[in-house]
Amino acid sequence: MRGPLFPQWIDRARPLAGILLVVVPGYLVCMVYYGGSPQTLAVGYQPKQPVPYSHALHAGELGIDCRYCHTTVEKAALAAVPPTATCMNCHAMIATTSAKLLPVRESAASGDAMHWQRVHDLPDYVYFNHSAHVTRGVGCVSCHGRVDKMEQVYQAKKLSMGWCLDCHRNPEQHLRPRQFVTDMTWVPEEDQAVLGARLKKENDINPPTDCSTCHR
Repeated sequence: MRGPLFPQWIDRARPLAGILLVVVPGYLVCMVYYGGSPQTLAVGYQPKQPVPYSHALHAGELGIDCRYCHTTVEKAALAAVPPTATCMNCHAMIATTSAKLLPVRESAASGDAMHWQRVHDLPDYVYFNHSAHVTRGVGCVSCHGRVDKMEQVYQAKKLSMGWCLDCHRNPEQHLRPRQFVTDMTWVPEEDQAVLGARLKKENDINPPTDCSTCHR
């Protein structure tokens, strides 16, 4: 009489195999869900800053153009964080005794830089060029949201690879005349799809989608 075709330990392993068939797919589903969750994508990220700077006041109520502080946004990959001297252009005369601005005054007196915390911080393996977008008519609001309504800036968009690719594949939805790129309240006077298609053609906008565009 022939013995069993498979060794006995296989029979003992069957319950474990059943558990793995349930646990592994469940684990993978959970990982995919967590990877796309707002927590992982940093939506709502709002680090504490050394000074409670209000974009709602400066960019919104006072109407200060984004480029006054972020001076390199049209010329370089990075949108410059303003030096203390930029703050003191106004605050050498305005709110000169405000307790909230004490770190700014100390920075101006000592020459030590303010340690602002970056809000929109892409991974090191991702390359993003502000000037390439701003000079082609992509408004600040498309990536940063309504900063002019934020008391404290937070990350409003996902900034994920899929989110970026969606714009590169369909840029019409985010294009506007270049003179309005920093205008948070701008609304098109015609259908956005029609306007976007025309601007895309006029400005020869064909965003690449190959990996080396962002991963260099």
